[in-house]
Amino acid sequence: MADHDYGYTTWGKDWVRFAESLRQTRPDPQLPSARRMARDGKVQITFDDRTVRAVVQRGRGTSVVTIEVAPMSAEATAEISRRLSGIQPLLTDDLYRAVADAGHPPAPVLDSVDCSCPAGTPRCVHELAVYYDMARRIDDDPRIALDVQGFFHASAGGGQAPAEATAQRWIALNSLDPAAYFTAAE
Repeated sequence: MADHDYGYTTWGKDWVRFAESLRQTRPDPQLPSARRMARDGKVQITFDDRTVRAVVQRGRGTSVVTIEVAPMSAEATAEISRRLSGIQPLLTDDLYRAVADAGHPPAPVLDSVDCSCPAGTPRCVHELAVYYDMARRIDDDPRIALDVQGFFHASAGGGQAPAEATAQRWIALNSLDPAAYFTAAE
């Protein structure tokens, strides 16, 4: 890793690995730009349940990155809950290793990644910048790593909502009736 500003905790390192994949056989020339954008505050992130939305500014352009994170496994949720105790439990690297050693690594899994930029590559610089910014945020507050995987929702509610209860992300424009959509209520 060329830059140790990101992923200095085990929790944050998971997000750095999305940018700096172990499968990468050559240096990625986009990584320095992505780290610089994250460091310079060009990434504005909001969280909506297990969805990370980011507005990334690069030069005069702005792109929107949407990352959907898979829910944490029930086994990992149970193992972390069992090991946490006290009023303000600490999410340390030792806790991460203990949960991983128990066979339930708390590393996130991405369901989908989407960027509004016109780049024709599988991974754009905007996406990479979001990974680095998430690593920085998680290094500062590891609870974000659990929250973005639905840990607090699952441990409080006893599980994820049924598939039919989850909101649909996109609506096809041709499915809307303009006459009904733009009328004023009387």
